[in-house]
Amino acid sequence: MKASVLLKSSLLTSLFVISSCATTKYTEDFARNDYSNLQAGRVYVVTMRDGSKNQRMLFRNVDGDNLIGTAGKKDSTEVIIPKSNVAAVRDSRKARTTAGAVVIGAAGVAALVLSSSRAD
Repeated sequence: MKASVLLKSSLLTSLFVISSCATTKYTEDFARNDYSNLQAGRVYVVTMRDGSKNQRMLFRNVDGDNLIGTAGKKDSTEVIIPKSNVAAVRDSRKARTTAGAVVIGAAGVAALVLSSSRAD
């Protein structure tokens, strides 16, 4: 009985984690990267191709071969990143949502396992 509940809860957890991983990501294949999914006014984390520190930016627009934004919502320093130097772009808001969903899902599974172990 315990093994079946544990198996079910681990299956549900893995299904939940797999289905909740949703971030906007652009790969190194330049032919597929049109950057049209980026929305002005959202904060993105840009991973650089040259290995330098990840750049966090409040996206404004795409101008030719550059991504243009500011350093943050409160910092109005202009940031210009060449598309050729971009390895990946991730939406930080979706990453936080995914992390929160994983924590909530893990707490739910733990509660299920704990309650089933006490019922025996």
